[in-house]
This record gives sequence, C-alpha cells and structure tokens, in this order.
Amino acid sequence: MNTATITTSTQANKQLRQLHCITALGGGHGLGRLLFSLSFMRKKLVGVVATTDNGGSTGLLRDAHECIAWGDIRNCLSQLAQQPLAADLLNYRFDGVASLKGHSFGNLLLYTLNELSARPIDSIQLLSRLLKVSNRVLPMSETPTDLVADTMENMRCFGELRIDALTHMPSQLSLSPEVTATPEVIEHILTSELILLGPGSFLTSVMPPLLIEDIQHAIAKSQAQIIYVDNLVAEHSPAGRLTTLERVVWIERYLRGSKINAVISPNAAEITHIPVISNIKAEANTEHRHDAESLLIAIAQAHSQLKP
Repeated sequence: MNTATITTSTQANKQLRQLHCITALGGGHGLGRLLFSLSFMRKKLVGVVATTDNGGSTGLLRDAHECIAWGDIRNCLSQLAQQPLAADLLNYRFDGVASLKGHSFGNLLLYTLNELSARPIDSIQLLSRLLKVSNRVLPMSETPTDLVADTMENMRCFGELRIDALTHMPSQLSLSPEVTATPEVIEHILTSELILLGPGSFLTSVMPPLLIEDIQHAIAKSQAQIIYVDNLVAEHSPAGRLTTLERVVWIERYLRGSKINAVISPNAAEITHIPVISNIKAEANTEHRHDAESLLIAIAQAHSQLKP
C-alpha cells in the first residue's frame, strides 16, 4: 500500500492493524492525543509516559511524598477512558479547600492506588481496567527523577518548570538521579515495529524518556522504524524557535546511532533526506491540537513510505 491510497481513517486503520506492536513515547496532552488516535490498536499500542513533571498538582505530590509524576499518566488515561464523564472526573481540580486546593482528583487517585500497590505500574493497570482502557500506559521509570538542563552559560537548571522558562536551548539534558526504565517498557520497545516520538513540549515531554540509558539501548537494538510527530504550532519555549530538522538532530544525539526514519510536520520543508508527511490538520477551533483522524492517516502514510 502506498501513500496515495491512504486517504481515509478506515484505510489507515487497516494498514496499522497489521503491526504487532507500536510504542509511543512522550508526555502531556500530545501523547494522550496520539494514543487516542491509535486506540483501536488495543494492547498492541503502548504509551511510555514522561514522569519528570514538577509543576501543579503533580509537583505538590512529589514534594510531599517523593513519588513519580502522575500528571501526564492521568492525562493519557483521561483521553483513553471509555467511561462517560471519566475524563472530567480525572481532570477535576479542587478549589477553595486549603489542603486540596490545586490538586487534580486523578493525580490523587493514582497516588492512592500506588500506596495500595506493589509497584506504580500496578496502580496504572488497575485504573486502566476501571476506565476500560484497553491500551497499555507505562511510566518511563518507576523511580522518581528530575529533568536537568546544562545551559550554554555552564549552569545547571533543575526541573521542568525552570527548563521551560529558559531563553535559550540548553547544551544538553539529563536526569537526576539517573534511573532505569520500567522493565515492561524495554520489553515492548524491543518487540515494536514502529516507535513514535511526540507530539508535545519538546524538552519536557518528548525528550525525558530518551534520556534513560536502557531505553536508548533498547531503541538502538530494536528493528523498529522511528517516526517523529512534530507540533502543529511553535511552542513557547527555546525548542519552539528550532527548525524541525534541528529538533530531529537534537533527538538523534540521544538515540545511540539510531535515526528518525520519517517526520510528520506541517513545517519541515528543510528536511529532504527522509519522508515528511505535511498534510496534517488541527482540530476545529484548536490550532495546536492534532485532529485525531488526520493524525491517524498521517501516521499510516509515514509508515507506508517506510515499508520495504
């Protein structure tokens, strides 16, 4: 099947169903939207979620209990939930009560389930069953860690909030402390035929999972094709001022020799060495949010160009 034949979600669905395993890495609203677009893949689709957020309700929980960041996991589950009103419930934020003010109900629920579970992954699986989520959502690591940026001025910047506020791109990113990946993440990457990176905040959503050494090794060892899904509009961070090619180069610095095989982006005319799918649409009245059907078709088109 070539790209010219993939013009509907039905055709895209049929093409991608032939795959046995897809792994998507990232965080925030972007990863949740991508997982929602591919949710028909059920257990063949695995979302690996960044766990370095230190703002809002997540930051409050991390400061008080030294847990992993639950916010992006909650976001993904809320977009995948099949139960009526489940997303509203998970995303509900308390207001007016001093001890709960600013907290998200979904974050508190995940934290509570984790307290009753042997591992963070167990709490996510339990909530997934309650919400009838058939895709697998995994934390990049089950050990708390923070994102760290080395700046061009030879200073170290700790935490996502400060990194997003930088005025220039850092020289490099790392995690403190260094952590190992969730074992199930490595298993899925090694068996994946397709790895998807993005969309989302480049430095604080796309990059964190790629900073874990055993994830880097697993991607390099896998036989998967890698597709980078770019944002529709420039984000308000130093990464938003990079070209798509510069973001691709940035990612490949952490892939241990692996290369991105295709890009989905509306603004990547400078990329000529790999396929670029540019006919991607935004959701009506939301210019930064991918239209789910358009994203599905774009992924299938990119994949079809990579097939031998």
